[in-house]
Amino acid sequence: MDIARIVEISSILVFFIGFYGIITSKNIIKSIAAITIMQMAVIVFFLGFGFVENMTPPIGQNLENVADPLPQALVLTAIIIGITVTAVNLTMLISLSHQIKKTDWDSVEDDSSRGRAK
Repeated sequence: MDIARIVEISSILVFFIGFYGIITSKNIIKSIAAITIMQMAVIVFFLGFGFVENMTPPIGQNLENVADPLPQALVLTAIIIGITVTAVNLTMLISLSHQIKKTDWDSVEDDSSRGRAK
């Protein structure tokens, strides 16, 4: 088994570990961490999927056997989007924790149900 397949399989396992973390977590901070783990697993999967041995960068005179720069640019874009999503999630968590003083999903549900009853 070559290294690309090992990276792909391990990134799929890490993705499902993050998915399990989202499903079972009662804490919002852990849920945000699980989402970040899933995002990074997808990025590693794409890197492993696009890996080809003996590829050279598309720079210089020798343009034989060059790597395609488009998937690399898309992965960099996915990294930036992942960081942005994590930052927005943490910002919303800070705002929520200032309002209800807790960071678990149950307290958010209880607080929202009390707000509707008023």
